Amino acid sequence: MGRKRFRYLKHMADVEFEAYGDSFEEALENAALALLGIVLDVKKISALGNPSKSLKIVEKADSIENLAWFLLQDIVTKRSSLYLNAFGFQVEHLKESAGEFVIEGRLFYKDTDRDYTLLDVKAVTPSGFKVLMSKSRCTIRVIVDV
Repeated sequence: MGRKRFRYLKHMADVEFEAYGDSFEEALENAALALLGIVLDVKKISALGNPSKSLKIVEKADSIENLAWFLLQDIVTKRSSLYLNAFGFQVEHLKESAGEFVIEGRLFYKDTDRDYTLLDVKAVTPSGFKVLMSKSRCTIRVIVDV
């Protein structure tokens, strides 16, 4: 059994979670999974026999925190506006150059006539958003406005 990928925390009005990884990329993939798990029944979607499709997402930011926040907010926006039954995200490339961070990845989804929405998410809030990195572990803390 592997390490815990994420955990949901108690919050008065919204949904809060922490996602973990041995790298920033792994923690970000787990944060996307936790986020999608609030919005959609990702287990049922991933178990569907339908072929998986993907949508490329590219984000740029001036800090690692902003990069993670922009990416998660973009996932919320694309999932909602395109009515995607998304079930995962994978980082393909991360680079830093001259104080700018760029990430490329894929949002995985399946086409289906059924709507697997569990909860409507308004936004990933910048308030309380944190990326904590040590030599061997990364934690991303997120509050989602529902």
